[in-house]
Amino acid sequence: MIQDEFFKRIVTQYQSNLPFVAYRKPNRQEVNAFIQKTDDLFFSEDYSEIGFVFAPFDDNEKSVLIPLEHSEILTADYQVSDIAKTSGVFKASDASEKENHINLVKKGIQGIEHEKFKKVVLSRSESAHLKENNPVVIFKRLLNNYPSAFVYCWFHPKVGLWLGATPETLIKIEGAQFSIMALAGTQSYNGTLNVKWQEKEKQEQQYVTDFITENLKPAVERLTVSDTETVKAGNLVHLKTMITARLKSHVPLKQVIDALHPTPAVCGVPKLAAKQFILEHENYNRSFYTGFLGELNMEKTARPRSGKRNIENRAYAMAKKSTQLYVNLRCMQIKDENAIIYIGGGITESSNPENEWQETVEKSLVMKNIL
Repeated sequence: MIQDEFFKRIVTQYQSNLPFVAYRKPNRQEVNAFIQKTDDLFFSEDYSEIGFVFAPFDDNEKSVLIPLEHSEILTADYQVSDIAKTSGVFKASDASEKENHINLVKKGIQGIEHEKFKKVVLSRSESAHLKENNPVVIFKRLLNNYPSAFVYCWFHPKVGLWLGATPETLIKIEGAQFSIMALAGTQSYNGTLNVKWQEKEKQEQQYVTDFITENLKPAVERLTVSDTETVKAGNLVHLKTMITARLKSHVPLKQVIDALHPTPAVCGVPKLAAKQFILEHENYNRSFYTGFLGELNMEKTARPRSGKRNIENRAYAMAKKSTQLYVNLRCMQIKDENAIIYIGGGITESSNPENEWQETVEKSLVMKNIL
């Protein structure tokens, strides 16, 4: 499908008030879409379904599903082009907003000092009035500006409209082989990846890595942890570790997701205590922010490796189930004529409340820069 036709279909679907998701995977050229044929609201019961899943932060709430069997799939190559910015006006953060977040961080540090948890991720939201709220225009701006992120535009008339450009993979599974990204620690990008990390960021990253490896052990074998590296995501840099393993036979996907989500990168350690603190003290509903989204149990064709022994088999392809889920960071919700952006940061015993506020300000620029 040509690019113009792809976006015309997205616009028609949105104007018809019917569900869809359009997205591009990191460092890929093609854009994809699920175009749901009805406005029915489907949910995933146990992550065994096939389609595109959109899950909230609170794992006690239901995950929305755009099922493959009720959808049309679109694919097109995307060429970067000049797209006029959507006009949005963010009000400057007032003193009370800053004070509220700093007080929240102080409460988090007190919780750590009282040994309620070792780390907690605390967040806030900002709102901008949009003069034009065309989601396709915003989606194209995200595509143009963040080629290494998972970029998406998701809509359901009974749920809402969300867009984002997330740098973080929750899990990728092909057959029994899977990989997980542990991403934590944040600095502004200043033209180089050769940056000095403070003990606070290193500790934060280690919490995430340790949590993932410990929680996955019952379900996997051949677990490998990479060296930690510095990676760029928009105007920020983070610490990243890749964890790979092989699922033991007969381990359901739900068991893996339940063990991981929400990770310490978006919640805290221990998970239940940190999550309870967040729900009690953030004073707003994160909804799908810091949840996850992506392709669920899609069929992917893999061809055998070349070689003399495979000459006769090369014409045959092997179908594998492929699941690729991303943590919903660097995102916004379009509600009425406003863009609501969500930002947060990990709090440890060595956190500085003023610095934590500033980190959320810097993270907010990922979305503000395209409005």
